Amino acid sequence: MIVETGAKYSLGKLIGVILIFFVIPGLAVGQNTHATADKWEAPPDAAAVPNPEANNPDASRVGRRSYLHICANCHGDDGSGQNNGAANLRLASVQSQSDGALFWKITNGNTDHGMPSFASLPEANRWDIVIFLRTLKDSGGDNSAGSGEPKKETPPNPDKQKQ
Repeated sequence: MIVETGAKYSLGKLIGVILIFFVIPGLAVGQNTHATADKWEAPPDAAAVPNPEANNPDASRVGRRSYLHICANCHGDDGSGQNNGAANLRLASVQSQSDGALFWKITNGNTDHGMPSFASLPEANRWDIVIFLRTLKDSGGDNSAGSGEPKKETPPNPDKQKQ
C-alpha cells in the first residue's frame, strides 16, 4: 500500500486515477480524424480507394433514394445544405474530392461539426450515395436537385467559337 500524508491509497485506486486523468485524455487527443476547423480530409489511403459501384448502372438511382432518405434532412434535397448549416455538396471543393474520400467521410462522419457516421449503412449503399452526389449540379444559379443521372458536359457552342 502507498501511504501519503496519513491517507492510505490502494494501488488499484492510484492506477485508476492515473488512467482517468492522464491516459484516457491522452488517447482522445491522440486520435486523428484528419478533421480540422478549416479542412476535413480523408487519409490518403482511404481517398485512393476506387468506387466498386462505378460501373453499376443502378447505383445513382439507388444512391439518390438513400440520399433523400438519410442525407437530405441536413443537406437538403438539392445538396445545398444551406437551410441547416450542413455542407453544400454541390461546391467544387466537395465535387473535386475522390470517391474514396467522400465514402470515408460518409462512413466516419465528423461529429465535432455535426456530421454523424453512417458506418452502419451497408457499404454498397454508401458507395451508391457517392455516385449520386456526382449528379448534383453546382450552385451556379441552378438550384434543381440531382436527378440521379450523371452530369453531362455542356457541348461547345459553335456561335461563341466564331466570335
